[in-house]
Amino acid sequence: MHRDVLAIVLAGGRGTRLEPLTRDRAKPAVPFGGIYRIIDFTLSNCLNSDVRKILILTQYKAVSLNRHIDQGWKFLCRELDEYIEVIPPQQRIAEMWYQGTADAIYQNVYTIEKAAPRDTLILAGDHIYKMNYAEMIAFHRERRADLTIACLPVPRSQAREFGVIDVDSSGRVLSFLEKPKDPPGMPGNPDMSLASMGIYVFATDVMYELLFQDAAKKEASSHDFGKDIIPGMLADSRVFAYPFRDENRKQAAYWRDVGTLDAFFQTSMDLIQIDPILNLYDRNWPIHTYQPPMPPPKFVHSDPDRRGAALNSIVCQGAIVSGGQVYRSILSPGVRINSYALVEDSILFENVEVGRHARIRKAIIDKDVKVPPGLDIGWNRAADLARGLTVTEDGVTVVAKGEDLERFMPMGG
Repeated sequence: MHRDVLAIVLAGGRGTRLEPLTRDRAKPAVPFGGIYRIIDFTLSNCLNSDVRKILILTQYKAVSLNRHIDQGWKFLCRELDEYIEVIPPQQRIAEMWYQGTADAIYQNVYTIEKAAPRDTLILAGDHIYKMNYAEMIAFHRERRADLTIACLPVPRSQAREFGVIDVDSSGRVLSFLEKPKDPPGMPGNPDMSLASMGIYVFATDVMYELLFQDAAKKEASSHDFGKDIIPGMLADSRVFAYPFRDENRKQAAYWRDVGTLDAFFQTSMDLIQIDPILNLYDRNWPIHTYQPPMPPPKFVHSDPDRRGAALNSIVCQGAIVSGGQVYRSILSPGVRINSYALVEDSILFENVEVGRHARIRKAIIDKDVKVPPGLDIGWNRAADLARGLTVTEDGVTVVAKGEDLERFMPMGG
């Protein structure tokens, strides 16, 4: 166990491009894959890497994230110096919200000092991937680095969304450009760029010094690692790029930022493929989460026109498919599909109930929504937009948490 490493998970993102899924919750708390939350992947990576001192820094709409951590992640033992602790913004240093990623760490320097880590691992709480951080920490220490940045090759056309790294033959970072308009290509592979994953290992003493220097600049800095800290330290610090080593055990490296509704939908739909790109069934790298105390899923009725069935789908505990048909969909815990209903290519969050004869296609329906009998969602884009529902560029209809759909039914219908 890495007792001299502290992991800090930045989990304060608003995730505005995921609205309405982030209307009531932070992006790391958005449900994914039926039973998980997005943050479970980062936390499971920590646990599987034997990094067991973890701080989670929250900011916006943190109630559901706090509840999830409290329910599902409180099994580490404080007496053995293992913990996952949620730290809300405390304004101990300044009377303001976090101004950037570096400022979030700076405002919690007192808490970090108590843990006295040799190295500090900084992570984002809103990406989906599997990675052994212990190997990255070993790489960092072997090179006596001040900072190590995890990176992976991405097509140049997509690299504008990332910090882009240029390295020499030893892996030492020569330049770091945050979201460049014209990303530089990799040596020997000009169509690809080396992108930062936003995963950093800092020598803690060096990090303190850089954070204090950056804080002193006040309005002259945006207090962000990618924009300010990293470019400013390249001239006189040992900064190395660590090539991402995937624990997903598939041919292509898997790392997803589900930053938009369409990306979220597609990444979720990948899970129901016959051989999904993201392997959730690998017992050597389990993804932990809160498992509610619910009964197993149940399928009832077998008449030719009223058969409870789900094909090519994920069906979670507590779900009941009662005489309805489900195809290529994800049913989260507590979902109920009533007789003669049809659900296709959709994601239903917890406790969604689909009424008789209702039809749902290519939709994301958030928690606690009751779909009235006979209502169609996702079958008519114009009708969905007229109802005030969100419809994405790719044609995915999104129903917000607790949405009252009864108001769309005819009087007495």
